[in-house]
Amino acid sequence: MTTDPGGSIDSGEFRTAMGRFASGITIMSTLQDGVAHAMTANAFTSVSLDPPLVLVCVDHGVRMHDAVLDCGYWALSVLSDAHREIAERFAKSGRDLYRQFDGIATQTGPKTGCTLIEGALSWLECRTWATYPGGDHTIVVGEVLSLGTGPASDASALIYYAGGYRALKGR
Repeated sequence: MTTDPGGSIDSGEFRTAMGRFASGITIMSTLQDGVAHAMTANAFTSVSLDPPLVLVCVDHGVRMHDAVLDCGYWALSVLSDAHREIAERFAKSGRDLYRQFDGIATQTGPKTGCTLIEGALSWLECRTWATYPGGDHTIVVGEVLSLGTGPASDASALIYYAGGYRALKGR
């Protein structure tokens, strides 16, 4: 016979515990009615090699949520430490939707047309494969349609650890 361990978890303690897990930083982008939407995402991981699948978690409360679900295509740029200001910009709510990429070097994804950050360590373009409820987020699984890597294999990766951005040195 099993028992239900039950109990509630304090959200602050949960955040602190999860903050001890270092995660890479990406910019996720999509298009909605021809307008680019973007957000900083660290809840990102690979799921499968065959077919190539990745997932990202999107908060219900951000405008990116409806945009990515409406479009069905999206892109991720894996950031280097040189992109720290970009990560900070896209982590904040309330940006001017039409000017959010001003001053940022970008390129258009060859398959989806979604915005990619130039100089990213790597990038992926995806088609939504499935979505799943995940509390206050939606888990979006994407089939990778195209990908690439940046020129600098020894660049420092941008990670998030213990409540702040950090550099993870390359080779």
